[in-house]
Amino acid sequence: MSRRPSPLAPGLVTALGLALAPVAAAADGDHDRARGALERGEVLPLAQILAVAAAHAPGRVIEVELERDDGRWIYEVELLTAAGRLVEMEIDGATGRILEIEADDAWDD
Repeated sequence: MSRRPSPLAPGLVTALGLALAPVAAAADGDHDRARGALERGEVLPLAQILAVAAAHAPGRVIEVELERDDGRWIYEVELLTAAGRLVEMEIDGATGRILEIEADDAWDD
């Protein structure tokens, strides 16, 4: 028994593609902004930022974001420690100084 494709399928695929296009473009733009900031010397390399984070709270990096806040670049690093604690850090992108630390103590005994 052969099944015919729905006449709506091509339209749904096109609509989905158009809906996701701005998301992909924004992601590319963020990457380009971050690379430009690094090339201009406005931010430290990610490896250096991760070394700062690991020195304070060793663990597995879950997520890293680089954002512009009040005229300065801030790395937001989220990691999971060996003890199961979720640690979120804000690190100054230009200096590597830790600005803020939040730790989830839910796993502590």
